[in-house]
Amino acid sequence: MSRLRDWLVAAAVLLLGRGRPKRRETRLVAAGPENPGSELVAVALFLAAALCAAAFPVLYALDRLPRQTQLLGVAIGLAFAFLAAAMIVLAKRVVPDEELDENYSLPSVPKQEELVGIVEESTDRITRKRLLGLAAGAAGAAVGVALVTPAVSLGPVFDTSGFYETPWRRGRRLVDEQGRPLLADDIEEATFYTAFPEGADKESIAAPLVVVRLDPATIALPAGRESWAPDGIVAYSKICTHAGCAVSLYRSPLFEPVEPAPALVCPCHYSTFNPATGGTVEFGPAGRPLPQLPLVVAAGGELQSGGNFSQAPGPSWWGVRMRRPT
Repeated sequence: MSRLRDWLVAAAVLLLGRGRPKRRETRLVAAGPENPGSELVAVALFLAAALCAAAFPVLYALDRLPRQTQLLGVAIGLAFAFLAAAMIVLAKRVVPDEELDENYSLPSVPKQEELVGIVEESTDRITRKRLLGLAAGAAGAAVGVALVTPAVSLGPVFDTSGFYETPWRRGRRLVDEQGRPLLADDIEEATFYTAFPEGADKESIAAPLVVVRLDPATIALPAGRESWAPDGIVAYSKICTHAGCAVSLYRSPLFEPVEPAPALVCPCHYSTFNPATGGTVEFGPAGRPLPQLPLVVAAGGELQSGGNFSQAPGPSWWGVRMRRPT
């Protein structure tokens, strides 16, 4: 409890100490000698903490550095270490500490005036209050910025238009991972294919597709999509509409009398989509169908995009539900 009290008093001294207190007839806190050397040590430790914490967002932005994770850990670890060391110096060497030998009695709630007096008199021997306050404030602000920096990876803060842009346009060819065009005649039933837009960034959330061939007699797409599945070939976004995982499994019945119909499955949370009915959800936590891409077969038999997705690809946060892809 004594150590906790020291830390609390140190924090109160930095936050509430203002100027020289009014002299009292009887002091609540015994006067102690000034210790400017320890104050300078605390200031230096606070500034070191601020410097290490400020290095964290810089290292985070330079995401191509070798051993970046280790560097980030060292930066934030040293920031907290310097911050703790500064508080220990304040508590042990700057803030007055006294122990009184007296009989145990029930604790009493001190009056507000006494608390203010304790804080004011505890700052008597601190000669660099403003410098300590500025250094502590800089360290706290830098650590705060470092702690919220990883939130930048969640996505753009102000301009979210990139979430709705897709690389798919009418006439863009479907290619495999090696950049080879997909031919309609090469797409077989009961087989799962991954495709990308030719010449576009494969890392885009709207780029990857799953392509499967179904029996045309089993396809029942929503109204207006009758021409989206030439020769029974359908294409859907590979990004699950639940949490943005990759749809990477294809359920193809081996014994049709008892097995369910073909389905696209996300193995992370088992969201299951029916490719024959427009990617509708059959099972799992996904809140909306997989976005479907219209297909056309070019004169040379190559599969091409017939336009854009039926809806914005990606996990189903509220904006994706409300807006169309661009």
